[in-house]
Amino acid sequence: MNAAMLYALTGAGLFALGLYALAVQAHLLRKIIAFNVMGSGAFLVLGALAHRAPDQVADPVPHAMVITGIVVAVSATAFALVLMLRVQSETGQPHLPEQPSD
Repeated sequence: MNAAMLYALTGAGLFALGLYALAVQAHLLRKIIAFNVMGSGAFLVLGALAHRAPDQVADPVPHAMVITGIVVAVSATAFALVLMLRVQSETGQPHLPEQPSD
């Protein structure tokens, strides 16, 4: 097993862990953190896939995509935190209100 495969498997594990936490957690801040963990896993997989062969230079396009993704993830995290604060100020709770059953 080479380093790229280890990075790809670690990234897949991070993505799976974040997806599980996103589905299980009710607190909005924990959901935002889980979404960021998922993004970090995806970035790690993209970075690992850039290095295709041991004797070749890594492809710069996936690295550029990761850098762009990090910028977008920071912006999305800031927006999600503002939305979370708005929900907390409106409802008084840091999680989404439950839907009333009909």
